[in-house]
Amino acid sequence: MKTIMSTLFLFLAVTVLAGDGYKIGDKASDFKLKNVDGKYLSLADFPQAKGFVVVFTCNNCPYAKAYQDRLISLDKKYKAKGYPVVAINPNDPAVEPGDSYEAMVTRAKDKGYTFPYLYDEKHSVYKSYGATNTPHIYILQKNASKELVVKYIGTIDDNYQDAGAVQKPYIENALESLLNNKEPDPNFTKAIGCSIKAKPASAQL
Repeated sequence: MKTIMSTLFLFLAVTVLAGDGYKIGDKASDFKLKNVDGKYLSLADFPQAKGFVVVFTCNNCPYAKAYQDRLISLDKKYKAKGYPVVAINPNDPAVEPGDSYEAMVTRAKDKGYTFPYLYDEKHSVYKSYGATNTPHIYILQKNASKELVVKYIGTIDDNYQDAGAVQKPYIENALESLLNNKEPDPNFTKAIGCSIKAKPASAQL
């Protein structure tokens, strides 16, 4: 009986975890997080935006560092077209000290970030999105009712090591599709990067 109950519990746990986070077509909730300038920011603070490139990233992951310049370029190109980049650091500095808020401020200044770099201090926003890696991208588009609809989830492109060797610029292609009133294809790719650093659930109780 214990074996059956254990198996059932495991099945339910996996099912719940598999269902966590946003899927394509879901409506995303807004958030209010602290930016590196000390002010709190939400997506509602961008009333003219057509949508957003929400990026869960961090300071020290080699994948995240490799994409820093590309994120700046994406923001410069698509912010003017209505799709600004909004970066969020989901990592817990108690697990990864290099991802403290103070380190975020330094990184944003040193790299000249052109986009907000927000601190998910309660480590709740990344969970609601279902992000698992840094970087992990969610493209949102405002519909006629100003709701934020998830249009793309995944990675930035197909070559984190060499920007000059990219064959499939997934984010750019998805944004261009949306700007031309088309659905992104593909609209989902596997996020490539470091796992998000958080305390085990038992340690958070």
